Amino acid sequence: MKDAGKRAADAVPTSRLARGTKLGAVVAGNVIRAQRARRSMRGRSEEVRARMAEESMLRSTEQMVLVLGTMKGVAMKLGQMLSVLDLDLVPPEHRERFQRRLAVLRDSAPEVSFDTMRAVIEEDAGRPLTELFAEFEPEPVAAASIGQVYRARLHDGREVAVKVQYPGIDRAVRADLRNLTMFRRVLQTAMPWITPAVLDELRLNLESELDYVAEARTQAAIAELYTGHPFIVVPRALPELSSAHVLVSEYFPGRDFGQIQQLPAAERDRVGEIVYRFYVGSLFTFFEFCGDPHPGNLLLGEDGRVAFLDFGLFNRMNPRDVGFEAEGIRAAAEDRAEDLRQLLIERGVIETPAEVTAEQALEYVLSASEWVAIDEELTITPELASGAFLLAVDPRVGEYSGMRLQNLPAEHLFSRRADFLTFGVLGQLGATANWHRIAREWLYGDPPVTELGKAHCAWLERRGGGPGPSR
Repeated sequence: MKDAGKRAADAVPTSRLARGTKLGAVVAGNVIRAQRARRSMRGRSEEVRARMAEESMLRSTEQMVLVLGTMKGVAMKLGQMLSVLDLDLVPPEHRERFQRRLAVLRDSAPEVSFDTMRAVIEEDAGRPLTELFAEFEPEPVAAASIGQVYRARLHDGREVAVKVQYPGIDRAVRADLRNLTMFRRVLQTAMPWITPAVLDELRLNLESELDYVAEARTQAAIAELYTGHPFIVVPRALPELSSAHVLVSEYFPGRDFGQIQQLPAAERDRVGEIVYRFYVGSLFTFFEFCGDPHPGNLLLGEDGRVAFLDFGLFNRMNPRDVGFEAEGIRAAAEDRAEDLRQLLIERGVIETPAEVTAEQALEYVLSASEWVAIDEELTITPELASGAFLLAVDPRVGEYSGMRLQNLPAEHLFSRRADFLTFGVLGQLGATANWHRIAREWLYGDPPVTELGKAHCAWLERRGGGPGPSR
């Protein structure tokens, strides 16, 4: 990674990798279905190409980029979501123009000198770096969304990863979050799901991501939760060495996502199932989940275990809310349209029942979760994942306008976001599985049908907890 230069603490660039915008992608969007006959997921990419060819979508995207380009911290997070999308979906005649607009966000990534980042560590700790670490490699090994990650060794010999926030990024993010309300009308042009409730949830979760002390505690707890797991590992955080801007955790050596993508299909499928079980299955099993599925947040160890990183956006949900999501997916998978509509009315998702038919409600849910409802093997491609996102944020869609204008309660915002972004990671892997049969473990309490599922359920039994919530 380049070590270019010494920027002042307040000069945080306007872009790097944007989690902030990602969360809208999972809001009750993805509501576009051109006909009642259930389209195959495989047919979506053609429709997306046609829609993206329309100038209005590109103009909306440009306006969104211009608004976010005036910000610092929040705009820095947009690229992280776009990195799971396949921009080849944009027709060739528009691709250069589209990418040029996005470059406004991507190309301003911070390039912070080691001396600057070292000062952050020493200021937080109140001690010289040499007292904290026996060795510290000055070249970062990875970039986090709001900082950089370094490899170091403690005086007791333990290898650790040290995540350090960019100077001033906390102030930049908080300033942008205060400004989001002012920009809401403009943002709604490209992202009609922006509501006061969404902004409140965005503000709460992004502010929590800035708190490395809380993240260290969370990561330590999740590492304890997954102790002894056969294929999932969370490196143990060291809260006693962490601070507001510095997070220290065990170092886990492994292949990064780019290397995983080069593996044979069977090995990528295995990693894909593990990713799905961790990011989605944990919600239905433990009522808590990591809200930041991203290729940069996982590593494949030599022993076959997958390590999951970055717990700044971690959420816990009320079991009742999780049960509602499970019942909604079951109703959609079973084509129980009227039952689903009534469920959404009772939960407050449908606020104006007269405007929404049972079939529109079914299409609304299937557009986001059909990949889990199909009882057959399905290869997730970048086109499918990108298509779902692009259709979700398209403000021109009118086929299901009644359903599109309904309200997803804020407590479900990040769970749907995690589901959507998991879909994106699987698309980058090109992973194949019968996702429905895997999900039946937590949706119906069915016995596992895969080898990984059997190993996982055996681990659950050993630790005294079984899958939930079923009927």
